[in-house]
Amino acid sequence: MPHKFNAERRDKIPKQRHRVTNWAEYNEGLRRRGDLTVWISEDALALWSAPRRTTRGGQPHYSDLAIELCLTLGLVFKQPLRQTQGLMRSIARLLGVGIAVPDFSILSRRGNGLTLRLKPRSKSDKPLQLVVDSTGLKIFGEGDWLEQKHKTKRKRRSWRKLHLGLDLVSGQIVCSDLTQDDVGDPTALPDLLDQVDGPVDLFLADGAYDGERTSDLLAARFGSAIEVTIPPPRNAILSPNAAKDPTARDRHIAEIAARGRMVWQKATGYNQRSRGETLMGRWKTVIGPKLKARTFENQKTEAKIGVRVLNRMTGLGSPSFKRTA
Repeated sequence: MPHKFNAERRDKIPKQRHRVTNWAEYNEGLRRRGDLTVWISEDALALWSAPRRTTRGGQPHYSDLAIELCLTLGLVFKQPLRQTQGLMRSIARLLGVGIAVPDFSILSRRGNGLTLRLKPRSKSDKPLQLVVDSTGLKIFGEGDWLEQKHKTKRKRRSWRKLHLGLDLVSGQIVCSDLTQDDVGDPTALPDLLDQVDGPVDLFLADGAYDGERTSDLLAARFGSAIEVTIPPPRNAILSPNAAKDPTARDRHIAEIAARGRMVWQKATGYNQRSRGETLMGRWKTVIGPKLKARTFENQKTEAKIGVRVLNRMTGLGSPSFKRTA
């Protein structure tokens, strides 16, 4: 938002400079992202075969954990399913482990609605500070350049919408969802909040979440004491009872009108929402701007695995910055 208000004099505003204070730890964390021992555990190899089925139907050869491990390796090293099969086959041969590697067709079929293993619950009792944002991920179809240059008609939907919730305290993604491109942000918010395990005392989001629907939902889930910081639109008006019983939105509107939007951003801490946008940039750099899976259910599985990959990489080490200018 700031560049919109400073566009005319942006070249005269000095750029902030920061210095990384933990280069040694951060470099080691970056190296470990390519370490196979980080992504392959002995527990996963021990639970490679599926348990015996007690109901009617065929007996699966591979456990859900084995399928998840193969799909995770393919996502980390950016390999299609066939190359993922070859990668896992070579890893098993180098480790000297006598396991059968699932075929690429099995990976595709089992990825549809795959149940991921439960994440260990955090032992911290501190309330979450939640930042929610969304971005688009391409799937298939003609690219934007081809459509604009040659006026080609788009035959199929070419992107999905990824919704992520970031905890500012831990830096971990605590909730996620992948929806069709026509699903609005407030519509996807209830499913995101269902994944949050613990109290939340701060909620940051952009103007797409503005409205009573979002504020009422947050108050019902986390209590009326939660601090909700959502920028109202330029034409926002006060509620009828603003003089006697102003809401948080009324206070935001009044402060913006009195002191300006830039001052309101600094006073409310809304600038921290930029970490949500940074998270989207990390996703498209590390995971990729495009989904590899073809069906919607497989794409949802791919997005869930991508969240776990980013969280694992964040746990290996993150940079600490100190402002120098």
